[in-house]
Amino acid sequence: MHARMNHPVMVLPEAMNLLQALANLTKQGLPEKLLELVHLRASQINGCSVCVDMHPKIARKLGETDERLFAVSAWREAPYFSDAERAALALTEAVTRVADREDPVPDAIWNEAAKHFDERELATLILAIATINVWNRLNATIKMPVGVWKV
Repeated sequence: MHARMNHPVMVLPEAMNLLQALANLTKQGLPEKLLELVHLRASQINGCSVCVDMHPKIARKLGETDERLFAVSAWREAPYFSDAERAALALTEAVTRVADREDPVPDAIWNEAAKHFDERELATLILAIATINVWNRLNATIKMPVGVWKV
């Protein structure tokens, strides 16, 4: 398998620097294991094979369990996640699927997230969700093959 073109962040290295800076910023405000769950869930929704392959590997290095990683796509029915993690995963789904409903991020989802995260943490979470969605869209558009980027 080959990508359709060189990755846009390789063609425009300034973009790589900006996306990496944004990703580094989000690591300062929330637990990295939570961020990896968020990255994995958005990537599953977006069908980004590169990220679905990469983020569980990163999460494992951070001490995440296979049991929880395997359950991310069915987090509502799995007993392995805290209320805060559930709120973050629900917000991830809503932000990732903004075109799927009239009210992209319903108050119930927002209010639940706001119960568990302060304003700075919510800002960080939203930026983390937006950033992984950018990566997903770049990778899916150019059909980036799995395994090119190592973790």
